[in-house]
Amino acid sequence: MHDQVVVGTFSYRHEAEFWKSVLDGHGIAAWVVADDAGAIHPAMALASGVRLCVAEADAAQAAEILDAHRAADEAGRSGAD
Repeated sequence: MHDQVVVGTFSYRHEAEFWKSVLDGHGIAAWVVADDAGAIHPAMALASGVRLCVAEADAAQAAEILDAHRAADEAGRSGAD
């Protein structure tokens, strides 16, 4: 097993799953780690957050991709005003 790095922490599983799909689309394997009883009790994850993880070797590229997508999203929102 490779070392994992947390590249994002979210309040809700669906947020982490969305960003996982973005990384998957760029060919980076990612997984969601949450203490929410297998999504049966989502409120359990509020204390520690829902973590998005990648292999240590992919962490820098994953962070760049996430940052770029977040910046584009923010630019789109500010342009909609």
